[in-house]
Amino acid sequence: MGRCPDCGTWGTVNEVALTAVGGSATRRAVAPASPAVPISSIDPGRTRHFHTGISELDRVLGGGLVPGSVTLLAGDPGVGKSTLLLEVAHRWASKGRRALYLSGEESAGQIRLRAERTGCSHDEVYLAAESDLQTALGHIDAVQPSLVVVDSVQTMSTTEADGVTGGVTQVRAVTTALTMTAKTTGVAMLLVGHVTKDGAIAGPRSLEHLVDVVLHFEGDRASALRMVRGIKNRFGAADEVGCFLLHDNGIECVSDPSGLFLDQRPKPVSGTAVTVTLDGKRPMIGEVQALIGSPASGSPRRAVSGIDSSRAAMITAVLEKRAKLPVGMNDIYLSTVGGMRLTDSSSDLAVALSIASAFTDLALPTTAIAIGEVGLAGDLRRVTGMDRRLAEAARLGFTHAVVPSGVTSAPAGLQVLPADNITSALQVLRRISQNGAN
Repeated sequence: MGRCPDCGTWGTVNEVALTAVGGSATRRAVAPASPAVPISSIDPGRTRHFHTGISELDRVLGGGLVPGSVTLLAGDPGVGKSTLLLEVAHRWASKGRRALYLSGEESAGQIRLRAERTGCSHDEVYLAAESDLQTALGHIDAVQPSLVVVDSVQTMSTTEADGVTGGVTQVRAVTTALTMTAKTTGVAMLLVGHVTKDGAIAGPRSLEHLVDVVLHFEGDRASALRMVRGIKNRFGAADEVGCFLLHDNGIECVSDPSGLFLDQRPKPVSGTAVTVTLDGKRPMIGEVQALIGSPASGSPRRAVSGIDSSRAAMITAVLEKRAKLPVGMNDIYLSTVGGMRLTDSSSDLAVALSIASAFTDLALPTTAIAIGEVGLAGDLRRVTGMDRRLAEAARLGFTHAVVPSGVTSAPAGLQVLPADNITSALQVLRRISQNGAN
């Protein structure tokens, strides 16, 4: 009630909770519909994963889609979300299972054209261009699919909730209804989510709590590389990463992405260093390139691509102060290969060695890698997952690894070159550059 019936003033009526007689709250028990059972008696096969047919997506999902689960895939416009999910529906239907693709953004004819271009036409993939929630639920009841793709949840609306389409109230109501449908019917649900300009999922924060799995689809428009990153997963690990290549004729899995981030050359070149970073649980090889130039004006220039600019400035200061390498008055250009982003502190040593290599014109051998975190005191610190990093380097044919002191175990064929601080690491650089890592 917004208006007081006595004085006629608006907004003066307050809601007061009634208490029981005597001032004590009553407790009323309700008989449960199903009794509680011992946890050991529950069949674990009820949450069995079904493969989607896309190996990289199955890796991130923890083995595939679980019946009755709700997965939210969010990403920037044009990154390839619809292309990936149409491929998922096609692979799903190719195994004799029915899939329903509900689109609130495109017509059925547009989806059909994309399916022809990417080779994703199958008789068991049903299409419906629908933005009304109740009608979409009617399509699910009529088709009886085992997989439903909703593209996108922000374009769906329901008459049972207030607000505009894509608003907080509408998105929450639509997601709640779709989640309830998935849980009651056992249909695996894939929802496409929009993102804001800051990269966050559009809509209420509770949207991520309602669903079972949250995936982020990332990629640069200037590169064909795409990554699906797990943010939340109730059925598996939440820090897995899947790699894809987006082409005009579809999307392709990349089972071994390390080669994408290496600039293959027959001879070593000064100013380059190779490291192994961990993206989630996945080790990937990355190459850092540095170029030293004379400043055109009084102030030196710093240009960084794929590396944190503040961390690159810190490493430059450590090289000048602790290693007595006068690089501060020069222009420094740093970049990674293949559009890779090195946010892990384990790439500090590779950045430092690439700058030192460019300044001294000493090239690291193409079979050497550098892994380690650089401290402000010039010391080198060990990083997590060193065993997996070294195993990935050995698998790809690297023979020498410059690492912090304390790392003793290494795979067969990989020689560990320990260094206590940045000065000793530069001495290792000079020695293996002159000897050719022999």
